[in-house]
Amino acid sequence: MENWEARSKVWEGSIPIQLHLHHSQVTTLPPPPPLMVLGPRNGYLPLLVPLIKPHFQSSLPPGTDTVWFDYKGLPLKWYIPTGVLFDLLCAEPERPWNITVHFRGYPSDILSPCEGEDNLKWNFINSLKEASYIINGSIKNVMNMPQSEQMELWRCVVKGDLEGYCRASARLRPGGIAEDATRKAVSHRQNHNENDTFGTSRIPVHLYLRDLRKEVEDFADALPVESWDEINYINRPVEIPKDDGSKFTLGSALASLLPELFPNYLLGEESKGLADSCRQLTNSDLEVMTKSGGIVTSQVGSGSNNALPSSDSFDSETGPVIINLQTTKDSKQVAELQKASSRWNVKIIRVQGIELPDLDLPFNWVAQNLVAPEHFLHICIYTLKVGNEEKSH
Repeated sequence: MENWEARSKVWEGSIPIQLHLHHSQVTTLPPPPPLMVLGPRNGYLPLLVPLIKPHFQSSLPPGTDTVWFDYKGLPLKWYIPTGVLFDLLCAEPERPWNITVHFRGYPSDILSPCEGEDNLKWNFINSLKEASYIINGSIKNVMNMPQSEQMELWRCVVKGDLEGYCRASARLRPGGIAEDATRKAVSHRQNHNENDTFGTSRIPVHLYLRDLRKEVEDFADALPVESWDEINYINRPVEIPKDDGSKFTLGSALASLLPELFPNYLLGEESKGLADSCRQLTNSDLEVMTKSGGIVTSQVGSGSNNALPSSDSFDSETGPVIINLQTTKDSKQVAELQKASSRWNVKIIRVQGIELPDLDLPFNWVAQNLVAPEHFLHICIYTLKVGNEEKSH
């Protein structure tokens, strides 16, 4: 499959959502029926408010609207892309995804304020600056964008316009300022070289770790996340080796972030079946992963709390311990890695709704095609601590 086709499928990905008005805010009989909408994976829940509000408006009590959402009682963070929330909170993809909408009682102790689309836009631009700094060592490319181009970039994200996005983001690539945006977009579509995420070897990653806490036969029965404190975050770039980047796999990338969960890849014991450096997924490969991972494609057309907390380490009782990669050649450190890996089982690795059981997948392909519009790769990992594996019935 050409990379443009793969990326287009990701951008077209949507989640069927069934929205219920919270019972405490229903003032009419009968209560309003649920509302079905398609939420773009790369979008954000507050962008759906113009569709949602008219449906529930006549049933609301008097007062000022402060819209927020929850899933099984957990307030949903508005600045995390909708697809990432779905991948992280639904161990078994739930179709439709049943979430609750609130127009009153904003949980300001849990969620930072979101007063409308401007908050989302500036959060997106700030994330883009962070990614640009990681990739280029500078945010000049973003800062030098005229306001009109920033607005156009955001419009393309909201509308799911990949071609327009590639044109608008052309200047963000090294050397892009002096080049014609349209020509770069066409070149990007036709050529899309293997290491083309901003043309760099540093890939910005948001990694989300969820402990399942208890083994279940069906992931639909997994214990729900009751608090955001249960989610551990790693916000850190992955360095693709310049000398042999074509053989740098997804497993290698994950091992660089969480060596104790993927020690075989850190120690250079990747599976022998790694395809050649030009390996690309076929149409059937993506279709299989798309169906299993919960992508639904459709032709239908700011405060400090916004930053994801970085978790450089957490102990063996609550999660993996990050071990200094520079010391892993020492036999004692290798033993520590192997011991740590025996405490945890990785159950699910999910990116853009696709479950990735093949850790030998070239990381360049993943970073190039599954990256979010703000140039972060969002990876959700479900783990289960050894000893918590007695199955519930």
